[in-house]
Amino acid sequence: MRNRLILRLFAVLFAMTLAVAGTEAAQKKIKEIDIDVDLEDLMMNGFIPVSLTGFTGETKSVLTFDLEIAGFNIVSENRAAFVIKGKNSDTLEGRVVNSSDKTVLAKLYRGGSARVQAHTFADDIVEELTGVKGVARTKIVFKVDVGGAKELYISDYDGHNPVKVTSDKAIVAAPTWVPGKFALYYTSYMRQNPDIYYHDLSSGKRQTIARHSGLNTSPAVSPDGSRISMILSKGGSPDVYVADKNGKDLRRLTKTRADESSPCWSPDGQQICFVSRDSGSARLYTIPAYGGKMAQLPTRGVNTVTEPDWSPDGKTIVFTSQYRGGFNICTVPPRGGLAKVIAGGEDPSWAPNSRTVVITRRVRGKRVLSLLDVETKRVKDIPQAFAGSCSQASWAK
Repeated sequence: MRNRLILRLFAVLFAMTLAVAGTEAAQKKIKEIDIDVDLEDLMMNGFIPVSLTGFTGETKSVLTFDLEIAGFNIVSENRAAFVIKGKNSDTLEGRVVNSSDKTVLAKLYRGGSARVQAHTFADDIVEELTGVKGVARTKIVFKVDVGGAKELYISDYDGHNPVKVTSDKAIVAAPTWVPGKFALYYTSYMRQNPDIYYHDLSSGKRQTIARHSGLNTSPAVSPDGSRISMILSKGGSPDVYVADKNGKDLRRLTKTRADESSPCWSPDGQQICFVSRDSGSARLYTIPAYGGKMAQLPTRGVNTVTEPDWSPDGKTIVFTSQYRGGFNICTVPPRGGLAKVIAGGEDPSWAPNSRTVVITRRVRGKRVLSLLDVETKRVKDIPQAFAGSCSQASWAK
C-alpha cells in the first residue's frame, strides 16, 4: 500500500512537468539579463568552468553533481567563466554572473525540498547558459537484482528517492517509459513465461500486451506513444515485430533465421534500429517501421554490438560493444560510420537532452548505474541504495 501511495504521488509530480518530472519549487524571478557569450571560447577541455559560492550542505552537493554531469567544471572563482553565488535555508536564492560581473540569471526558489530547489536551479542554469533544457528533475526506471529476485524501481535521475514498482518475485526485465506518460512497458516471467506488460504507474493497473508462445521481450515505444516494437519468437526465431500500443495489429518486420534483439525507434518514428546475427556476429541494422528491407548499419572499428538507443535529436545512436570479455559504450551516426568508444559500460539509455546517457558499469563484482556525459566523457556513479546489482536503466522522456 505504501509503495502504491508513493507511486501516486510520483504520478502527480510527473504530470506537473512531463519533461522535467518532479515537484517544481515556486519561483520568483528577481532579475534576468541576456548576455551573449561565446561558450567555445570559455570552455576548458570541453567543460564550462564555473564556481559555486555561498551554498551549503545538500544544496551544494546537489548543485555540484547536477552541473558536473551537464558539462560544467567546478573551479575557483578566479578561473571561472561564470560565478554561481547564493544562499540556502528554507529557500534558495541563486545568482549567476559572468566574468564582467553582469547578472545572467537570478531567481528565488520557495517550497519543495532542498534537493528539488537545487535541481530546479541547476536546470535553470543549464538552460540559460547552454540553451538546452536540464535533466536534473527527470526520472529513470531500472532493474534491481537482490538474491536472485529481480524487480523494477523508479527514482530521480541521480538515484535518489527510489520506489519499488513490481513485486512479481520473478525475472522482470527490459523496462521502457511511455513518452510523456507515467507508465512503463516491460517483460515479466511472473506467469513462468517471458511476457510483455503495460504498467500504468498512476493507478497501478497492468495490462498484458504480448503473451505469445515463446519469447516476448524488449518492448520499445514509438516517439508518439502509439506503437511498440518488440522481439517475439512465435514465428520460430526471435524477430522484430511492431504492434499498436495495446499489442494489436501485429506486424512481423524481420524473417531471418538468426536472432534479433534490442529494437529502438528513430525520433521521427519511421525507422527501427535493432541487433541481428544475420551476418554471423551481432551487428546493428535498420528497417522501416511499416515494413521493408533491413539494412546493416556500419560500426567501423568495433565488433559484436548490441543494445542500441537512438538519441531524441536524431543525430546519434549509442550502443554497447563487446571486447575481450568486457563492454564499451560507443556512438555512431544514424547512417553508420566510424564508431567512437566513449566509456566502459553497457545498457545505454539517452536522456531527453541527447547529451547524457545512463549506463551500467561492473564494479567490484556487481552492476551499478552511472551517468555519462557523452561530450566530455565524464562518468559519475549514481549513489546505490541496494545491496544487489542495478542494471537496464531507461530514462523518462
